[in-house]
Order: sequence, then structure tokens, then C-alpha cells
Amino acid sequence: MLTTTKVETFKNLIGGRWSDSQSGQTFASINPANKEEIVGYFQASNEEDVRQAIEAASVAFPPWASTAPSKRASILNNAADILEQSADTLAQELTREEGKHVNDARNEVLRSAQTLRFYAVEGQSFTGETFPHDDPNMKVTTEREPLGVVSVITPWNFPISIPTRKIGPALITGNTVVFKPSSDTPLIAFRLVEALQKAGIPDGVINFVTGKSSEIGDSLVTHKAIKAITFTGSTAAGEDIHNKASFTTRTQMELGGKNPIIIMDDADLDLAAALTVNGGFSLTGQACTGTSRAIVLKSIKDAYIHKLIEKTRSLKIGNGFEEGVKIGPVANHRQIKNILNYIDIGVREGANLLYGGKQITEGEHAKGYYVEPVIFTDVRPDMRIAQEEIFGPVIAVIEVSTYEEAIKVANGVDYGLSASIVTNNLKIANDFTRQIQAGTVKVNRTTTGNLMNAPFGGFKKSSTATFRESGRAGLEFFTQVKTVYVGY
Repeated sequence: MLTTTKVETFKNLIGGRWSDSQSGQTFASINPANKEEIVGYFQASNEEDVRQAIEAASVAFPPWASTAPSKRASILNNAADILEQSADTLAQELTREEGKHVNDARNEVLRSAQTLRFYAVEGQSFTGETFPHDDPNMKVTTEREPLGVVSVITPWNFPISIPTRKIGPALITGNTVVFKPSSDTPLIAFRLVEALQKAGIPDGVINFVTGKSSEIGDSLVTHKAIKAITFTGSTAAGEDIHNKASFTTRTQMELGGKNPIIIMDDADLDLAAALTVNGGFSLTGQACTGTSRAIVLKSIKDAYIHKLIEKTRSLKIGNGFEEGVKIGPVANHRQIKNILNYIDIGVREGANLLYGGKQITEGEHAKGYYVEPVIFTDVRPDMRIAQEEIFGPVIAVIEVSTYEEAIKVANGVDYGLSASIVTNNLKIANDFTRQIQAGTVKVNRTTTGNLMNAPFGGFKKSSTATFRESGRAGLEFFTQVKTVYVGY
């Protein structure tokens, strides 16, 4: 039975006013570690709510675009202060609704505050250029102007850091925002918007609507006032948004991954196993950059697998509030069903289920969405478990004979988000960074993780191959360039 005692109902933010949905309906956000606990109730928004949010953002755009950059920066810094001051409380709320360990949740909140500060600084120096020419009585420059109203649509796995790296650069460059978070993690998204409002952001500059993408997604994408859409999620959803958006609407899609780690025969196998486990099983495998394929040289495969199993066995599975837990619950019933389905597919395809693979339904795990981490061996590169994104703690070990074969296998998927190699050979490392088809390339590091001040994005179906997120490059998507010729 669901726990409903003293559960708060949270509202949308439209035009600076917290309001109920026009639908009159709400939905529950559930704790994935305890399906009987409701974290909060949120508005089941409809198209009219979205229309009002977009109109409010449209009205707020001209004055916000004209606001002094230092004023916009001050608001971002104030919001960062609020997040930092509430980091412990926010981390607990994030863990309750998403499941990751509370220490990881706290780090995510603090990173989000740092991201706001980064864009508060960088946005004030993000400007145009002056061009040399032969006319002594003319000046030619470019100016960067905001686009207008931006739709921000985000996933549940990093439910505050991903929105922040989109909303921060959008706001500092003078755009207004309509923000729809995942329905699995709306509370921490609410807290981010609440922090911006408390920080002094003008009415209508940031608008917040919750609800099903099937109900309001098209309105966020097709409305004529939407000038840009930034989305992180599945490739299928990204392709749908990209196809529905107007010809004149700018899109930024950060999508799926099938990320490899290559283990060369000169690798430190303890390091290789640790990187594989950390990349594949941390955050319960629910990272778009998570390691899902371990491509290993035949000569060291057995020794590597031995260490891989050894390190996997040491991982504690449990509630994100428990000390020492490395693998928490997956996000929801849909996710665990999908993971278990792929485990069955792998077995039917002939892969060897060497470790794990069962849903954990007893004792303290009975009320949550828990699954054992999975290691498949004897995986062929053409198997579905080696080609399709699973988004869970599943690693497919693929044996190869040479570096050249390893690169071919690594590149032989539709995705190209992140990739890593473990080697002490500088030539192979250098060749790998040039030959791998991925937007994030690492040597002797996990496939997961990216700096907030460095560009992030993928190749092939991992992105729309338009604009990068994060870092100074993350500002480019939210501005358009005007070239100005002045004769005198």
C-alpha cells in the first residue's frame, strides 16, 4: 500500500505564479527504493498549461533580453548560493525520488551550483568578433543575440545537473525558458526552479510544467513561439522531437550511448576491471555514458574477467541512504522490466550469463526496483545486447584478437557518445583518440563523467551533431549571430 501521510502537492510555475494544472489532475512521484512511499504529488499538466507557460515566456523575453548581463549573472549566483546552502536536504530529496546514493546526490547538487556560477562568469564575456577589411571608413563586427523562448526537456538520471547545464546558459544569454522535467524526478527539478525564483528572476523568465510527454510533449515542441528545444533522453524520443520541430526551430539533442572500453594486452588489469565496474555499474548503469561493452584482447581475457567478477562481487546493493551502497535501485518499473527483458534476450542469443541477472525481491530489497549487476561473456558484436542501449547494470564482454579488430567492434554500433581504452602504449592511445567514433574519448579513465567546463556531446545517433553542451561551447546553442557593417 502506498504511503500517503503528509505528502505535499507541488505546483507549476507559470508567469511567476505557482498554480495548479488546468486539468485538475496530479500524479505521484514514487521512491524507487520503496514503491510504497510517495515523494510528492505533481501537476498532470495539459496543453493549456503549456500554452500559458509559453505565452508568459514570450512576454518576459524582451525585457529579460535587455537586462544587464551583470544582473542576470547575479541571479544565477544567488541561485547557486541557495542550492549550496540546502545541499544536504536537496540530496536527501534527490535520493528519495531517483535512488542514487545520497553522497552522489549531494555531489550532483553542488555541481549544479558550480555550473550556475560558471555560466554567470562565462556568459558575461561571450561576445562577437571584429573583422579586418580594406575600407578604412567601415567597421565590421558580429553580435550574439538570444533566440527567444526555449523548451528544456530533461531526463531522470541526473535530474538537477542536466537541467542546470541547459537552463544556466539559456538564461545568461537572455533567453526565457519553459522547463519540463522527467515525471520520475520532478521534485529536485522543482527545487532548482524554486531557487531561481528565490534568487530574484523576473516573472515569466523561467516557467515550470510537469506531466507526461505523451500529453504535453508536442505542445513544447511545435508551438510557433518556441525558438529552440534542448533535450536529453532516448534516441527514439529525440528523433521524434527533431522530426516534429519547425524548420526554423533550433534543436539540441543529447541521446543514447553504447559505450565501449577497450582492454589492451599491456593494460593494468586491476585498473581495467575497476574502470569497467565503475563505468558500468555506478549509478546502477543508468548513465548515458555508462560502460556497456568491454572489448578485451584474447590473451588477457580470462585474467581480466576474473578480476571483473571479483570487483563486482564486492559491490553492495541497497538503499541510497545506506553506508557503502554502490548499486541502488533502478528508476522505475519500466526500467527494471526493460533490463530483465534484455537479460533474457542475451541468453536467447547465446551469450554466456556469467554473473548476476536476477531481480532482487527479498528482505530489505522487496519494496524496491533492484536487480543484480550483470556480466555477459561470449558476446558477439552483432548481438542485440552488444548493439542496443539497455540503460542498466549490464556489461557485455567481447573478445578480439587485435587492436584493429577492437576499434572495428567499438565503432560498429549506431551510437558514438563516449569511449575509453586501457593501455600503456602511447601510440595505441594516440591512434585510439583519432580513430574512435565518439564525442567523449578517454584513455585510462572511465567512460562516465565529464567536466562542466568542457564540451559534451556525441557522434552518430548519440546526438543531432549540431551544438555541444557544457563548457563555453554550451553558450553557442542559445545565441544567434548578427553581422553588422557600419560605414562612417
